Amino acid sequence: MELSNNLVIGIDYGTDSARAMLMDAETGRELGLSVKEYPRWKQGLYCDPVNYQFRQHPSDYIEVLEFIVNDVINSVPGSKDKVKAIAIDVTCSTPVVVDKRGTPLALRPDFSENPNGMFILWKDHTGVRDCDHINDFSKKWHTDYTRYAGGGGNYSAEHFWAKALHVFRTDAQVREAGHSFVDACDWLSNILVGITKPEELKRNICTAGFKVLWNKEWGGYPPNEFFKALDPALDGIVDTFSKEVYTCVEPIGNLTEEWAEKLGLTTDVKVAAGNIDAHAGGIGAGVRNKSIVQIIGTSTCDIIVGPKSEGNKLIPGISGQADDSIIPGMVGYEAGQSVYGDYYAWFKKILMWPLREVFAESSLVDEDTKRKVIDEVYAEIIPNLARQAKVIPAKDSHIVATDWINGRRTPNVDYDLKGTIAGLTLSSSAPLLYKSIVEATAYGSRAIVEQFINNGIEIDEIIAVGGISQKSPYVMQVLSDVLGIPIKVIATREACALGVAMCAAVAAGVYAKLEDAQEKMGMEISTIYHPDEESHAHYNTEYKKYQQLEKVKELIK
Repeated sequence: MELSNNLVIGIDYGTDSARAMLMDAETGRELGLSVKEYPRWKQGLYCDPVNYQFRQHPSDYIEVLEFIVNDVINSVPGSKDKVKAIAIDVTCSTPVVVDKRGTPLALRPDFSENPNGMFILWKDHTGVRDCDHINDFSKKWHTDYTRYAGGGGNYSAEHFWAKALHVFRTDAQVREAGHSFVDACDWLSNILVGITKPEELKRNICTAGFKVLWNKEWGGYPPNEFFKALDPALDGIVDTFSKEVYTCVEPIGNLTEEWAEKLGLTTDVKVAAGNIDAHAGGIGAGVRNKSIVQIIGTSTCDIIVGPKSEGNKLIPGISGQADDSIIPGMVGYEAGQSVYGDYYAWFKKILMWPLREVFAESSLVDEDTKRKVIDEVYAEIIPNLARQAKVIPAKDSHIVATDWINGRRTPNVDYDLKGTIAGLTLSSSAPLLYKSIVEATAYGSRAIVEQFINNGIEIDEIIAVGGISQKSPYVMQVLSDVLGIPIKVIATREACALGVAMCAAVAAGVYAKLEDAQEKMGMEISTIYHPDEESHAHYNTEYKKYQQLEKVKELIK
């Protein structure tokens, strides 16, 4: 295989695994991909799903990083000396408490098994009540610092300060040992170049602007007096942050000798500032003005950018917005749903209960046959439900569900919301229930798109990436029918890794700006879903019923 002298590596840390994509920046050709699951996370360690606690050990991140980079380099002979830059994205916000040396507490023997000293995953909702306090307090302060991170008074329990406050409020030992907090993408990028001290970390503008309340309007982060008044537990934390933030295409240094040796690379390799996975996915999918990218997997993120020339247009109720984020030189906007594919997985788990709990204990069938039957049903249950749901006439679709089974991220964050399924009758079938769940996730997407459009953001096209977009034609057709807009699916499941590879190409100087890297390294469209007019008209009526179901939330909190 002929290689150019400008190879780059994009590293994407997802919820369950990380992947490294080796790209030829000059030709835009993907050369190799390596994926590895987090070993401790796979065992379910340090998590308590009933109480919405999801933690990941920093050792998982380090071990996986060393494996996937070496693996992808070794899979392409002659690539080692041609790699010019690396860029990393991570699910966000995923902060960890660190000591004065910048060491995550879980990497110290005295906190190695303490979940509060580990990375707090994006979907960890243990800080809901702490987040409520942040929102209530911010509304009374002379400056509303949540204005751009949650749409004003809607800061999320999935964001940085809610998690930091929760950990320090609930664990006195961690609070005593903790000196600062750092998000995973910043920690990983900085350790590669030898920066560990919190005050010296080069933090990225996307995490800072969307999750940590940084904004140019008030000169950076809110002052310490705000956090001290919010809760003394946070006193001094913001003063451990360096004032400067970096865009996703800026190099923050070169690989240290230690990390170059661990990764099988050279110290000539530049490392770009960290990035949020959804923002990287938007970049990889080709986000641009008037084009919204929907990253559809276990949950969703909706990414769009707009020109600064439109002024400081505040979009209420979304996850956040910040200048020079996503695409430097533009305003980046983010929204999303707390659940999408996870909703289907929940329903699948419910339907599998008799097999896993009753059939598995049967003495009438041998163990090997039981295992094969369970595995076969598990693999085929969703495809079969989709085939039958697809042919159910609209007149028989009497069930309306909501997608708030994991709370609502946007529009207007509310993690007290619960999922509902209304309109059940004795004739309701499993395929019909599945159909209503698929429609519910599409209604949640429509609410986000309408939130943007109703607040002055033009949307000419929808681009979809992620596992659901690649492997679930029924889900994608329903989504197009509900939205009434064509959906273009990009021919890659690894849009996030591709996006940070593009950032690495700019950091290496191969391209002058991110838009050039997108044009040269972007993937083709694999599928376009067009809305059916009759179905869209039907869903216009059903969507109004979905909106009305929010009124019952007080009954089921």
